[in-house]
Amino acid sequence: MKSLLRLMVLILLAGLTLQLYFVARIALMAVVNPESTAFERSEVYRVVKKTGGLKWRQQWVAYSQISDHLKSAVIASEDASFIEHDGVDIEALEKAWDKNAKAEKRVLQAPNRSVDGKLAARAPKIVGGSTITQQLAKNLFLSGERSLLRKGQELVLTLCMERLLSKQRILEIYLNSVEWGEGVFGAEAAAKHYYRKPASKLSPYEAARLAVMLPRPKYFETRPNSGYLSSRASTIAARMAGVEIP
Repeated sequence: MKSLLRLMVLILLAGLTLQLYFVARIALMAVVNPESTAFERSEVYRVVKKTGGLKWRQQWVAYSQISDHLKSAVIASEDASFIEHDGVDIEALEKAWDKNAKAEKRVLQAPNRSVDGKLAARAPKIVGGSTITQQLAKNLFLSGERSLLRKGQELVLTLCMERLLSKQRILEIYLNSVEWGEGVFGAEAAAKHYYRKPASKLSPYEAARLAVMLPRPKYFETRPNSGYLSSRASTIAARMAGVEIP
């Protein structure tokens, strides 16, 4: 019994130590730019293991050197309530939950026939309701696994970031570290990769296209003429004028 109690105490202490480590890392980010994110490191490992090499493109630039068009476009596309919420957008989560439930129901009602002739339901497309802060928390510190424990840790990190960092700093770190293609990370690398210009010179439509790519950057990198990409970019460009940026 004493051994079990001792083990539980050690687990609690380890958990507390981990949270304090995360808090210290986040507090430091108020003045120090993160060198890399957990997601970037996992991508390096994945690609190097698969191909033996990776062309890495990333260049940190100050918030002022990123086009306001891109800031507006990313907020309009990824997190319209970024300025107002405290890290979690409950309304967006409820909408995503409802949309996913409806998608799953449609799939179950219309199964597809597999190669061997048996009926097999196609997996529904999962729509997320994560805010920019939640996405950043996950990319900076966590793995890509889906579990309640990981989601709970993401929530804790999100709330810490909202308390310790300004909205401007959160957006600055996000735009400098988010993935925009195979080995392409951050706004500066993306602007040069796709448009041969710095992030400060992006036009409204160019910024809108980059913003629309974010949920599936590798997919759209190989499909630059996607009709959806062009159509959705036009929609986001029309919304940008009404977006407040930090």
